Amino acid sequence: MQLSKIPKLKHTDVDNFFLLAGPCAIEGEDMAMRIAEKVLEITTKLEIPYVFKGSFRKANRSRVDSFTGIGDEKALEILAKVSEKFDVPTVTDIHEASDAALAAKYVDILQIPAFLVRQTALVVAAAKTGKVVNLKKGQFMSPESMQHAARKVTDSGNEQVMITDRGTMFGYQDMIVDFRGIPTMRQYAPTVLDVTHSLQQPNQSSGVTGGRPDMIETIARAGIVNHVDGLFIETHFDPANAKSDGANMLDLAHLEKLLTNLVAIRKTINAL
Repeated sequence: MQLSKIPKLKHTDVDNFFLLAGPCAIEGEDMAMRIAEKVLEITTKLEIPYVFKGSFRKANRSRVDSFTGIGDEKALEILAKVSEKFDVPTVTDIHEASDAALAAKYVDILQIPAFLVRQTALVVAAAKTGKVVNLKKGQFMSPESMQHAARKVTDSGNEQVMITDRGTMFGYQDMIVDFRGIPTMRQYAPTVLDVTHSLQQPNQSSGVTGGRPDMIETIARAGIVNHVDGLFIETHFDPANAKSDGANMLDLAHLEKLLTNLVAIRKTINAL
């Protein structure tokens, strides 16, 4: 996959990591615009290629009363408005094969959730839209097994594929990042590290996923040192009141300092 082929992506000529960042879920137009504007301001200053992320629907929830979205078309239209207003590409996740064609009308990258990455019909449907496909590594899968998921995309006639590591299950209620997997998966496709989901603490007795946002910079730094191509960070101006995944999201107020540090590390690594 070539970054330059992602529509509206800036700073692709700078030897920097790229960033997929935004809220877990689209909660409304104002919040999406507010987050996109701030992240764009930071990434423009630091010359980081930026893709706005937001889920139009959350299908994988712990409880039946968990927030799932504001309506598919409404959320997708907000993603399209973000792209148009700020001239940035967008990514959203899809959960059923029928979602692929619908979401492809509004966004530039289709993301396959980790729990669904082995679902052949879903992966193939995403590939056949011609959009860039981001495959999230299953928490239950080895890095080596992701070559087969990536091949489903390329065998469907689409070379625009990337892989995202979002941690591996460590017992029942914790995740761990095995950084040995990054060079392995980079053999198959450009590889992204999902920093915030890697710090989830799922399967809590309350039915609400926990997290360790205090470890975000630790994991992100390690990813940059290990030559990851991109980072995935969910961020919100009020994580405590976010409707989804607030426990592991980064407070938007801390994003600029984090990215500034990571860009400095990347420059050091590039010079070695």
